[in-house]
Amino acid sequence: MRLWHLGYLLVLALGFIPTASGAIAQDRASFDAVDMDAALRLDSLAAQLATKRVVFIGETHDRYDHHLNQLEIIRRLHELDPKMAIGVEYFQQPFQQPVDDYIAGRISENEFLRATEYYTRWGYAYRLYAPIFRYAREQRIPVRALNVPTALVSAVARVGIAGLSEQQRAYLPREIEPADEGYRNRLRKAFEAHPGLRPDAFNFFVEAQLVWDEGMAESAAAYLNANQGRRLVILAGSGHLAFGSGIPRRLERRINAPYAIVISSGDDVEPRMADYLLLSRKQELPPAGILSVRLEEKDGECRIGSLSLGGAGEKAGLRKGDVLVAIDAQTVKKIADVHLALWDKKPGDRVSVEVRRKRRLRAVTGLNFEVELAAQPRLPDTH
Repeated sequence: MRLWHLGYLLVLALGFIPTASGAIAQDRASFDAVDMDAALRLDSLAAQLATKRVVFIGETHDRYDHHLNQLEIIRRLHELDPKMAIGVEYFQQPFQQPVDDYIAGRISENEFLRATEYYTRWGYAYRLYAPIFRYAREQRIPVRALNVPTALVSAVARVGIAGLSEQQRAYLPREIEPADEGYRNRLRKAFEAHPGLRPDAFNFFVEAQLVWDEGMAESAAAYLNANQGRRLVILAGSGHLAFGSGIPRRLERRINAPYAIVISSGDDVEPRMADYLLLSRKQELPPAGILSVRLEEKDGECRIGSLSLGGAGEKAGLRKGDVLVAIDAQTVKKIADVHLALWDKKPGDRVSVEVRRKRRLRAVTGLNFEVELAAQPRLPDTH
C-alpha cells in the first residue's frame, strides 16, 4: 500500500491486493497495515490515473470535501491531457442538450439548473457541485448526463422490470446482469435503512439499482466508443463504484478500457473497495442565505406553511399562508423555484419577495417585501 499526503488530503492506494494462499486459522486477525508516514505528492496520483482511460471518482453526495477532491483530480488530469470529458450521475440522459448549452456558454447557470430540473430530480445543494461545472465550462470540458430518468428508476422500484409499460422501457439499458452477492448484501443494508419499504420489495429495489448502474455504464460506453481519443472521468455516489460491482464492471463488459476507482472515505473503509482511497477532513459549505420559512406546495402554488420565530421572513413581514409569486423577479410556482432563486445567496443578502395574501371577504392583495436573508440552521426541511 502507498499513501499520498497533500494538506488536508491523504490518498491511500488500496489496489486489489492478493491475499496469502492457504488456510487461515480460526480466530486470527486478518488485516492490511498502512504506513501513514509514507507520503507522496498528489501529482504522483494524477500521473498514475492518467494512464487510465476511465477514472471513477466516488462521493458521499453531501460531503463538500468529496467534491473538492473530485475537482482537484479533474484539474490535475486536465493539465496532463485536456482531451477528457466528465460523466455525472446528477443529470438524466434526456437533459443532455441543456448540459451542452451550459458548458458551451449559451445559457446561464440558473437557466441550466431550471432546464435540467436539477432541484426536482437531484436536489442536493448545487453549491456542492458548482465549482466542478464552472471549471468544466471555463475549460470547455464536455459533460455527459449519464443517468436514466428518475421516473424509470422509481417505476422499477415499484413494479419491477417485468411490470414496466412499453413506453417506460424506452430508456432501459439493453443488457442487465444480476448483482453479485456482495453487492446484494450492501444493497440490503441500504434497503433496510429506508423505513416503510415492504420486505418483499427488495428484489425490485435491486432491479432499480441495476437499471441505474447499467444505464450509466451503457451511456458512458456509447460516449467512449464515439470519442476514441478522450478520457472519461465519472462522478457518482461511492455505492455505485465500490468493489467495482456497480458501474465499473458493467462498463468493462461493454468496452475494453483500463480504469481506476477512486473513493473518498466515508463511514466504512474496507480492503479492495477501490484502487485509491482519499482521506480528507470534512468541510462544510459556507452558510447559505435563507428566508427562514417552511414551504408547502398546494394547488399549483408555493405557500408559507410556517415561519421561524424571529427569522428573516417574519422580521420582513411575511406571514403564514402567503403565496410566493416571485423572488427577485424570478417566478415561483413550486419549492424548486425557491431553491433556484436563492441557491447562490449568502446570509445578509437582500432579496425582493412578492406574495399574494388573502384578506377578509376573500379579497387578495399583492405585496412586496425586502427580506434580509438569515444563516441556514442545520434543519433539512428549512428553505
